[in-house]
Amino acid sequence: MADAVTVNTPRVVAPSGWEREIGERLVAGDDTALRDVYDQYASFVYGLAARVIGDARAAEDVSQDVFLALWERPAAFDPDRGSLRTFLGTVAHRRAVDYVRREEARRRRALREAGQAPTTPDVEEMATAILTAERVRAALDQLPDDQRRAVQLAYFGGRTYRQVADELGIPEGTAKSRLRLGLRRIADALEAAGGEW
Repeated sequence: MADAVTVNTPRVVAPSGWEREIGERLVAGDDTALRDVYDQYASFVYGLAARVIGDARAAEDVSQDVFLALWERPAAFDPDRGSLRTFLGTVAHRRAVDYVRREEARRRRALREAGQAPTTPDVEEMATAILTAERVRAALDQLPDDQRRAVQLAYFGGRTYRQVADELGIPEGTAKSRLRLGLRRIADALEAAGGEW
């Protein structure tokens, strides 16, 4: 008697109706569909890019590229192959890694051209980065609890607006408002602190 062979087949998750609908709207060129996707996944894409790159501005650029790529090639997202979150996360991760590789190659090329050996990181830049991180932490600590929790979940936990709302047990619109208010207060605090240098 032949031994039974077990074949592991990948589990296919049925796409949500929202994802299928948003995919169709994107293919049809409906710009409100892109706005809906952005509202839902911007914090997730940014958070992922920021973790890979370690630079806020570069993470913003990569995030913008991810949504632009979806707009330019909406058919690349196939809801039958996976969730929109997974698709955007994959694209964001690839682009963030590409960015890091390009920057590293650029840095090495500049060092070769300058005829210098690799040097230690710039102490002033490191001190500025540490100071900025401390100011962000201090500004975050000054937020009301509801705003602080929403910002922590979205930007440090990589959650979407919808996930923040679910986790906090609040409507999605309330989650968005808390995030916007919290981020505005942090930006204002950083701007005020920057003016004191």
